[in-house]
Amino acid sequence: MGQAIRGSSQGAGLLALVLATSCAAGNGTGVPGTPSPMGYADAAVSVVPVDRTGKVPTGATVLVAARGGVLKKVTVKGGNGSLGGVLSADGTQWRSRGTAAPGTSYRVSATAVNPGGKVTETTTSFSTVKADKTFAIETFAPNRDMTGLTVGVGMPVMITFDQPISDRVSVERNLMVHASKPVFGAWHWFDDKTVHFRPREFWPAHTKVRVEARLAGVRGGAGLYGKRNQSIDFKIGRSQITKGSTGTHHLTVRRDGRKIREMPMSAGQGGVWKYYTTSGIHLAMSREPVTIMTSPGIGPGSPGYYQMTVYNTVRISNSGEYIHSAPWSVGSQGNSNVSHGCVNVSPENAKWFIDNTLIGDPIIITGSPRVLEPTNGWGHWQENWKQWLKWSSVKHFTTESR
Repeated sequence: MGQAIRGSSQGAGLLALVLATSCAAGNGTGVPGTPSPMGYADAAVSVVPVDRTGKVPTGATVLVAARGGVLKKVTVKGGNGSLGGVLSADGTQWRSRGTAAPGTSYRVSATAVNPGGKVTETTTSFSTVKADKTFAIETFAPNRDMTGLTVGVGMPVMITFDQPISDRVSVERNLMVHASKPVFGAWHWFDDKTVHFRPREFWPAHTKVRVEARLAGVRGGAGLYGKRNQSIDFKIGRSQITKGSTGTHHLTVRRDGRKIREMPMSAGQGGVWKYYTTSGIHLAMSREPVTIMTSPGIGPGSPGYYQMTVYNTVRISNSGEYIHSAPWSVGSQGNSNVSHGCVNVSPENAKWFIDNTLIGDPIIITGSPRVLEPTNGWGHWQENWKQWLKWSSVKHFTTESR
């Protein structure tokens, strides 16, 4: 995946430094450059960060190189665990993968062997910068409780942090998306605590997705480091897209491209701006058997105030819009708009719709002069791809295979 960057951006320069260094500080069983009894010089081992370096960034890459031999074993151990790494195909270079813990001392042990079989052992140490405070994920969706683990093709991945993030690049590059059917997508920051992911186009049906937030030790800002790693797994269900028009007064539901239901509807009556149903690409945000609805911006005793119990509702925005059962407007459904902004359907159709909708299913409404804002609920698809990328720190990437 193009976004799955490991280690530090300093890696290339550090690698050059390793290769230009004849040997590492530390203790070794052989003296580099000294011929062995078989005529081979002892292998020389170099390590970056150099021995006893302090305040090393947690994202820095540990680089180990051997000259005049090959590396047989490299370990980087800290108080709370070890850093893994990758050995080059020729066995002469090793580089760490992952992020070190803040405020931790690490011991690097490397074993190299020259062509004559003589072993050189090198040990160095370094310590990482200390954390003044930590951050963690506060909410991570989709999840079992909020959305269920099978969701619609429009579903975004949504992360909220418990602390403001100023180093967005560092955090975003450690948010990995794996999909059984690769997609082209990007993360998008809505504010300093909120970042969401969506593909450029709707997810392919029946895609299995895993999102890994590898944030332990990752820098989130000055003195701010990630507390732990977290991950979620979910599945995209069948492709179901509902389209409705405030002009034709009908909803049409298509599943995997085939029309499976058409329902007469009544949308917002307008007159007052808040009484228009918003046009745009909505997503099903919740399924509620019972919802208590009150008049927006009007208190008890004021003209126009209402409070009513409504059944079988599917929420489509944060401004109070639902598709719901409205037995009182059945006569208007299919021919006129009489609601205060919701989409009214018959009790039978409302029951069918809530039973056949997944959270994240797209619901596209057209014909209204009031346009759904991208931040009104999950109006993510209201932004075109160029607009979506404007708020991404590392831009687009293709998901890794799952």
